[in-house]
Amino acid sequence: MTAYAIAHLRDPDEVHPEVLEYMERIQATLDPFSGRFIVHGGAVDVREGDWPGSVVMIEFPSGEDARGWYESDAYQAILPLRADHLEGEVILVEGVGPDHDSAAMAAEIRKGL
Repeated sequence: MTAYAIAHLRDPDEVHPEVLEYMERIQATLDPFSGRFIVHGGAVDVREGDWPGSVVMIEFPSGEDARGWYESDAYQAILPLRADHLEGEVILVEGVGPDHDSAAMAAEIRKGL
């Protein structure tokens, strides 16, 4: 099932050269795991709450691929270039299938209450 790496990155006051190097090198770490950017710092239209910063979302064919990428030696080698200069959170999450039904999901949850 499709999985995603999602980063909520606080916008820095100035861009550090190591962050630019990270950006230049990350695609090579994604390629072996078929990762592709689907959101990369686009405009954020906040409708509820506060959202300081930007969003990055990378799609992978599976959770195994997402975890493999994040834990890979290649990605771990460049991770400090970003993490040492940008504050934020990164999560890996599996998506839902094309037949996902939120009402059916709610019904299953109700059964357990």
